[in-house]
Amino acid sequence: MGHKVFTFDISAVRGLWETRVRKHRAWQKQEAERLERSALEKIKEEWNLVAECRRRGVPQAAHCRNGFLDTSERLLDKLERKLLVRQSSPSGGRDEGSSKFVFELSGEHWTELPDSLKEQTHLKEWHISHTRIETIPAYIKLFQAMRILDLPKNQLSHLPAEIGCLKNLKELNVSFNHLKSIPPELGQCENLKKLDCSGNLELTELPFELSNLKQVTFVDISANKFSSVPICVLRMSNLQWLDISNNSLSDLPQDIDRLKELQTFLLYKNKLTYLPYALLNLKKLTLLAVSGDHLVELPTALCDASTPLKFVNLMDNPIDNIQRQDGEKMMESEQDRQHFDKEFMRAYIEDLKERESVPSYTTKVSFSLQL
Repeated sequence: MGHKVFTFDISAVRGLWETRVRKHRAWQKQEAERLERSALEKIKEEWNLVAECRRRGVPQAAHCRNGFLDTSERLLDKLERKLLVRQSSPSGGRDEGSSKFVFELSGEHWTELPDSLKEQTHLKEWHISHTRIETIPAYIKLFQAMRILDLPKNQLSHLPAEIGCLKNLKELNVSFNHLKSIPPELGQCENLKKLDCSGNLELTELPFELSNLKQVTFVDISANKFSSVPICVLRMSNLQWLDISNNSLSDLPQDIDRLKELQTFLLYKNKLTYLPYALLNLKKLTLLAVSGDHLVELPTALCDASTPLKFVNLMDNPIDNIQRQDGEKMMESEQDRQHFDKEFMRAYIEDLKERESVPSYTTKVSFSLQL
């Protein structure tokens, strides 16, 4: 019995399948164009965004404007960075209402401020610390409601001149950064009450324009390189607390008694050889702390137990033989040492204020800290 064998030309088979492939690709293209024109993909994208925002705990108002959703990648990036900011520094004990006006940021992974910050001009407080941020952007002038700039322990090398636009600023803390100067425009912030520039190590002067700051009650410029009390400080008529410890002062100005409201004056760790009699004219002065290693002359009335003044004579024991090869590491170590020193003295002074008089066994304190 024979077999029937069917034979075909291979070119005909190939032509058939190529035709089918072309038709299928054309159909896919038409379908893609139809879906692109369709609202289905847009709806799907919006629902995915809503689901993602719910998962992250982002409120609807952040991604919905006038009933329309913004599904751009830029928005998603902003939402993610805002979330990171909130997680990096939780607001400690603040109520929900006040936290809306407070920006907090912390962590060494931050090298610049998030882009979303520029749009939050309603903020009244910035609390930024322990970051690697080196500059404050010029758009800070947009934050006209700013009351507190708390920027300690960052890598700031300068402050923008635009800081002078913050007319409602009351507190500025730029301690333990790397500042070498303070912008004169800061003198335009006439409502400023507290200024802390301590621990920058390289500050040598304050601009004369700061004489306009008549509301200032607290100034801390300790742990720097001041060789004299800045003239602008002597013109701050409401000053109550002045910390100029750990600098390079060799004397005090004879008109130091211009500071009629001064109550606490910290001078320890300087190179003073005498104290002027003008200090006796500061009738509200209740605490004076100096280093007695170089003192050869001081008014005896300062040590009179009958006065309300608590005179603290600290005997210093500086460590001068520490040498490091790495300059950056040395600066970090010095700042850490200065910070520890300040924390110790703060605790000591707080305890001292609660006592009626200076205990005889704590009138001399020896520092011998080595990191």
